[in-house]
Amino acid sequence: MYVIKDMPDPVPKEELDLLIEVETATVGHWRLFGFMDRAIQPLLPRRRVVGTAVTVGIAGPDSTLLHHAAGMLRPGDIVVVDRLGDDKYACWGGGVTVGVKAAGAVAGIVDGPCTDASEIEELDFPVWSRGLSPITTRLYDIGGGMNIPVSCGGAVVMPGDAILADESGVLVIPREEVRAVAEKAIAMQEAERHDVAKLRRQRLGELSGASAKIAARLAGMRL
Repeated sequence: MYVIKDMPDPVPKEELDLLIEVETATVGHWRLFGFMDRAIQPLLPRRRVVGTAVTVGIAGPDSTLLHHAAGMLRPGDIVVVDRLGDDKYACWGGGVTVGVKAAGAVAGIVDGPCTDASEIEELDFPVWSRGLSPITTRLYDIGGGMNIPVSCGGAVVMPGDAILADESGVLVIPREEVRAVAEKAIAMQEAERHDVAKLRRQRLGELSGASAKIAARLAGMRL
């Protein structure tokens, strides 16, 4: 059975323009949820992308729905694929990459392996996955879901959520929180740039406050 729901509204461009300035690791300084499992890693180095989540849920050896979904994508979309626990079959390879890139999508996130790494590299299309597999899916027409809530790397992804993916990992942000998260992260990154300059003149423990905490603890132990 297939469950195919309407395409989500795109995340506003002005919010994505803010979010592209953000590093996932900056958000990781205060936010504990929305991050996908760290095993989902970029296939191409030094890429950062943002976009609107279009979700696909497909099981085992079947990728019929993913092929269909490629024809429904829009510029700025990021395809998020829930493999429903499968870690054997690669649903994403060179052919899928050509299709989704032609539609204007900016990245693929797969909770499972992909294949055809050299082709994906040649196409210069960012993909995050759980590594590589030589065993591919087929068009078995088993079924699946599109634009439904999915789980990818342990993170809940709703269609229309914002996705931020870079060399450190993948972050899912509900669309109503994008601006607040981005503005806070950008402010932290600006402050960090000032701190880096200070580190050239001051010890790290003194600057962060760690040395003061340890000194206070040691003083208490001596009483």
